[in-house]
Amino acid sequence: VQLQASGGGLVQAGGSLRLSCAASGRTFSDYAYYWFRQAPGKEREFVARGYSGGSPRYDDSVKGRASISVDNAKNTVYLQMNSLKTDDTGIYYCAASKTVVAPMASQMDYWGQGTLVTVSS
Repeated sequence: VQLQASGGGLVQAGGSLRLSCAASGRTFSDYAYYWFRQAPGKEREFVARGYSGGSPRYDDSVKGRASISVDNAKNTVYLQMNSLKTDDTGIYYCAASKTVVAPMASQMDYWGQGTLVTVSS
């Protein structure tokens, strides 16, 4: 499956962004989808997981501020981020796995190219 992330940009702290990840190439609903992010000088970290028919999962750092949704009609996964903090700055990557797996970067089967989110104070 090919993944194309978009929607990043510059936003002030307290603001919101919606990231999109368009998937193509395989049956969209067969996969679990994830958002990871990587801040400068840091390792890639899990943000959220979603898949058709399943409950979403979030990292504690974004719980209550993030919402992942999976749109089977549009073959797109969204990540809505609210009340953004400067710590949310980083490159956001969407990823997919053939089965629901532990939300670790090493477990992903496919990656998108990433979209940059910069949160200013």
